[in-house]
Amino acid sequence: MRRFRHSSAGETTSTVDISPLIDVVFLLLIFFIVTTVFVKETGVEVSKPRAASSQDLEKRAVLIAVTSEGRVWHGGREIGMDGVRAVVAAMIEEDGQLPVIIRADANTPTEATVKVIDGAKLAGAESVALATEK
Repeated sequence: MRRFRHSSAGETTSTVDISPLIDVVFLLLIFFIVTTVFVKETGVEVSKPRAASSQDLEKRAVLIAVTSEGRVWHGGREIGMDGVRAVVAAMIEEDGQLPVIIRADANTPTEATVKVIDGAKLAGAESVALATEK
């Protein structure tokens, strides 16, 4: 005797294909990563001086650090006093309203800080500020 397996034609199994959903999630992730504004850090840690009148500035800015030895850094690399003008000019060329924020160490010689401010102003920066702690 033969046994036959009967399959009913009315029974169908349905599955949900989630690959388009995964594609959409990855596209959204890429969109948010690309459109996020990234803050470029100076690359060195400095102990900022304290000021009672300090204010919060906007996120997008040219950040320049001056160490206690008078060395100047931007974007994780040392640019020196002569590089301030070139770096600020290149960044200002992209966005003319971009402020320059100088993170000078509390023990930085005043002359070094003034040279950096002067270089930023000569490069065309409209707004130059010193970063402090409250």
